[in-house]
Amino acid sequence: MPHSATPEAGPGTGVRHGHRGTRAIQRMVEFAPSSGGLALWVAHRDAADDAPLITTDGHTVHYGPAFDALPLPQQTGYVAHAVLHVALRHAPRFLDLQQRLGDVDLRLFNLCADVIVDSALGHLAWLQLPAQAVQLDRFLASTLGLTQTVDAALLEWDVERLYRAIDDRRMPATGSKREDGPRAANARAMAATGHADLQPGAQGQEAPEAQAEAAREWAERIVRGHTGDGELSMLRALLADLPRAHTPWEQVLRTQLARGLSQRPDLSWSRPSRSYLARQGRCGPGRRMPFEPGVLPSRKVPRLVLVVDVSGSIDDALLQRFSREIEAITRRLEAGLTLVVGDDRVQHVQRFEPGRCDLSTLSFSGGGGTDFTPLLEEAGRHDPDITVVLTDLDGPARYRPRAPVLWAVPEAFAAAQPPFGRLLVLR
Repeated sequence: MPHSATPEAGPGTGVRHGHRGTRAIQRMVEFAPSSGGLALWVAHRDAADDAPLITTDGHTVHYGPAFDALPLPQQTGYVAHAVLHVALRHAPRFLDLQQRLGDVDLRLFNLCADVIVDSALGHLAWLQLPAQAVQLDRFLASTLGLTQTVDAALLEWDVERLYRAIDDRRMPATGSKREDGPRAANARAMAATGHADLQPGAQGQEAPEAQAEAAREWAERIVRGHTGDGELSMLRALLADLPRAHTPWEQVLRTQLARGLSQRPDLSWSRPSRSYLARQGRCGPGRRMPFEPGVLPSRKVPRLVLVVDVSGSIDDALLQRFSREIEAITRRLEAGLTLVVGDDRVQHVQRFEPGRCDLSTLSFSGGGGTDFTPLLEEAGRHDPDITVVLTDLDGPARYRPRAPVLWAVPEAFAAAQPPFGRLLVLR
């Protein structure tokens, strides 16, 4: 559990133990022992003299000197707000959304996260939210023209969905910076005086496995805290914005390929196993043990066929991540790789020796139709142990290889149904 900052001098009171948010956290735990206790899982630090009032990078809450001057109920409101940002993993989720979409406006994302957090805390009388805090019902009515109660909206809207709904920025005819549309402009106007407290990126993007584990832990803590406090919970209602633990696609890919490409020993019926020979001497005269075949080390090199549908659409960053994973897996498993490239016909076939594949030159042209039948037939000719198809799954497949097939698709096509095999969504 994270610890507070070391003791330091407080203004006019000798030595102060803890950090500037200590009293507010004590108040949270006093009024909502379980959900308020989420603050005890968060790191807290006093910031430099020129620091803003309060900020968080998604792991630590930082307090500026001006925080000391606030009344205790206001301090409690700010700390509860920042703690929920950390618990709901808003900073890492911004970085993840940015990685997927490319251009994500941090201020708009911060507004969406603030609205959700303030709506969750708005029913509590023992803390005071800032005067400019906006509830989710007013926000939806002003930006999207929707009429919903706060409780109903909290059960439906998560921060990513809310951001996508209000981000109507467009690239102007001249210039390189997107300009707000009416929804984004209304959102900014509603919270023009708000405090931008999300500062993601201080600790960098987490590894996919670490993201999944952290999301799972925080979701469990939030549910336990909400259940423990009941009507006194800081969370008002179980939120649609709960962090979700997605198994990283890299981990799924490694597991599937390791199973498909692992070398299995061959049985030799022409000679017995060592254990069979050892037991013959102990079974006594006139008795015979059941024959047990020996084991020979396999000389077969595992084979992977990677089918690339060049009519699909996938961004370069995701393609590079996928290529690096494939290269690392084939190198570690000493597997041969055959690359089949095409759309409605096979355009290119290239074989790589185990551990020597180079997929950095892969590119997608976009457009055109797809027919997986000739591509899969070509894959089957190479007798693979497993076939991976990188595609958008838009096309027929009238041939099914004998080996397992893994369909790897970008997130935009996550709802597509594979004709057979397993679907892997590249997020």
